[in-house]
Formats: sequence, structure tokens, C-alpha cells
Amino acid sequence: MLKRTVLAAVVAAFPFAASAQDYPWKPDRPITVIVPWAAGGSTDQVVRVTAGEIEKALGQKVVVVNTPGASGSIGTKAVIDASKDGYTWGSGAAKDLGTYVVSGLADTKVEDWRLYLSVINVSVLSVNPDSPYQTAAELVAAMKEKPGAVSVATAGINSSGHAAVEALTQALGLTYKHVSYDGGAPAVNATVAGETEVTTQLAVEQAAMLRAKRLRPLAVLSDKPLELEGFGTIPPITEAVAGFSPTDNYFGIFVPKGVPAEVTQTLDMVWENVISKSEALKAYATKNGAIFAAPHGEKAVEAVTPAIRVTAWQLHAAGKSKVAPDTVGIPKP
Repeated sequence: MLKRTVLAAVVAAFPFAASAQDYPWKPDRPITVIVPWAAGGSTDQVVRVTAGEIEKALGQKVVVVNTPGASGSIGTKAVIDASKDGYTWGSGAAKDLGTYVVSGLADTKVEDWRLYLSVINVSVLSVNPDSPYQTAAELVAAMKEKPGAVSVATAGINSSGHAAVEALTQALGLTYKHVSYDGGAPAVNATVAGETEVTTQLAVEQAAMLRAKRLRPLAVLSDKPLELEGFGTIPPITEAVAGFSPTDNYFGIFVPKGVPAEVTQTLDMVWENVISKSEALKAYATKNGAIFAAPHGEKAVEAVTPAIRVTAWQLHAAGKSKVAPDTVGIPKP
């Protein structure tokens, strides 16, 4: 009786301790998640919240390592080249896994990974507060008047910010001056500092600067308004632009195929039992202007496929692809 009472008290105090014993994989050393972007960016933020939830579930440390460079491909290649023992995972925007091969940055496809997603991120069209542009329509007019002159900061050609500005400008027949940085946070800071006129990085990367009024948002690049805690409502770009159809941009953790089966079996269970119900991730999304969404496995692939197709063909249309998407199994959307 005493033993059962003590066990019940332990389970109550540490709710993940008992369930962790049921997982087929019990890691005996720290797990590494490589973030292929700079610290402070959208991937870094959500991965650190997710890592904390996984640590509690598995009873093992999850170490987040930032390995930025080459639009996320350096860190992703590091995961590909690591031992397939299950202790090294990737992360980022899931659409990137499908477009690295198109841009020539890495020889990998989304089918080479098992996806564990956590949030949908949206991009915001923002300018420095000293900018003359007060509305999205004024910025669009300037881009039409000065082709290739308006500078836009993004985290590189495979980043969410770049995909967003390409979708917008291709829909409207515009051109711009692309300025690339090694991460979302540096790109946002460049616009805050006045190095660039515009940024289209994600709301989660801009949130602090928007609340501090060090950036002026013109529109969220979505078909729905964005409610940002501590700021207010940012209108959708579709109120000003006809024919623009945004796709959902999912972020999460990626495990390369070839790891022991018990690793992905365990993560499947963790996603179902812990991540899909995570109050910490829900709170993060609400605070930072993201949408909590946590599919995994085949459902995750179905969810991200539209963004992969759109982004791949945007790259090709802009002359920034090394191979045609349809030659690597990506049909036109």
C-alpha cells in the first residue's frame, strides 16, 4: 500500500514520468536539434519551446544548436550527414525540405524525412517607421514606379520571407532589390536600423519590434487579419491585392529517414500525447502571432505539400531554380 501511494505521488508530481516508460525508445544521452538559422528567428523560437516539451516527455535533454548559412541548407546538410542513430534532428519551415533540391542548395526532398509540426507562421509586410509608405497600396505603387529599387530584407532565397515577397511581387508583376541575411532576426533588425526599406519576415520574428513601434506593419501576407497580442490587428494583404492566394507555412522538427524505427514510433506517441495538447506551444503562438497546429507523419506531408509546390514554382519563375520542379517530382500547383 505504501509503495502504491508513493508511486501515485511521483506520477502526480511528474506527469510525464510514467508515460515515458511506455515509449519504445528511451534515449540514453542528449538529443541534438539543429536550427539552420540564426538565434532569435522563427525556427529558433518555436524549436526551443518544443524542445522543452520533449525533454519533459522523454526525460532526456534536447540541445538546440544554431547552424545558420546558405538559406538554411548548411544546417540541414549537417543533419543529413550525421549518424542515423536518432540523436540528430533537423528543423525549420517544412516547405524548405521540398525546395532545397529545386534551388540547388541541398540534395534532399520532403520524402526523405518524417515531419513533426507545431505551428503555422505568417509573414508580415513591414517598413521602418520613418518610411514614407503608410499602406500596402503605397508600397506597391512605389515598386511599380521604381522597378528593382525598393530594398526588401529576408533570410535568403529559401526563407519564408523570400517566399512571401516572391508570391506578392509575382502576383502583381513587380520587381524589388533583395537583401539577404543569415536568419529572420538579422533581416528584421536590418529594416529596424534602416539598412533596408522593407521586410517580409514572419510575425514571430517581428512581434517585439512591432509592439515597440520600431516597425510599421502594412499588411499580413495572408487572407485573414492577424491579431497580435500587445499590438492589435494587422489587415490581410488580400484587402488590397486581388488574385493573391497565400498557402499555410508550417514549422516543426524533422527526423531523417533511416533512423531506428523505435525513434519515430516514440516521437509519434509524443506528438499525439504531448505536443498536440501543449499549452506552452499554444501560449507561444497566441503571444507571437502564429497558429498552433501539430500534425505529424503523413498528415503533415499532406499539410505542407501546397506550400512546397507554390514555393518551388515561384523560385523557377523568378529564375532562381537550378532544376525545374517537375523534373524532381513537384507538379505545378
